[in-house]
Amino acid sequence: MYYDVKIFEAINGLANQSKVVDALGVFLANYLPYLLVAFLLSFLVWPKKDKTKNRPMVFLSIIAACVARFVVKNIMLIFYNRPRPFVNLSSAHKLIYVDPSENLQSFPSGHVIFFFALSTVIYSYNKKLGIFFFVCSAIVGISRIFVGVHWPSDILTGIILGVAVGVAVKWLYVKVTSRKVQ
Repeated sequence: MYYDVKIFEAINGLANQSKVVDALGVFLANYLPYLLVAFLLSFLVWPKKDKTKNRPMVFLSIIAACVARFVVKNIMLIFYNRPRPFVNLSSAHKLIYVDPSENLQSFPSGHVIFFFALSTVIYSYNKKLGIFFFVCSAIVGISRIFVGVHWPSDILTGIILGVAVGVAVKWLYVKVTSRKVQ
């Protein structure tokens, strides 16, 4: 917990220094995720020659992300309700709205577990695109600390669980589809 607090304070302590930096942090934490999903969905229709080839990547990555976010994270919440940093630290700079009913749902980060599961599956299909999504996912994670809604360990755990779910979903998909071919 000591390192969690120290790393959180170092990143979140940069908030409320500049309106431009704060606005960028809020954009990256709240709106970049929507742009990433829209960008991923664009691969269903573009490029035209690859749209059929891209369908499994898009659908499987969304399935993995939803399993990670809505199954794995919710199971974790049954066993562990962790307060968000702004609940525990009076010095935390909270830059975005969080519904009060979610004040004890910090661990693991739902955004990070979602996007790292998504990125893992994308990477298994397209390395360059996967790296782009991994970098953007990491930016979302760091920005969630910056805006004051997650501890660093929430982000790290979200990364680990997201990658694990992405690998498991892709592995299961390959197993099921290889049986159909035989």
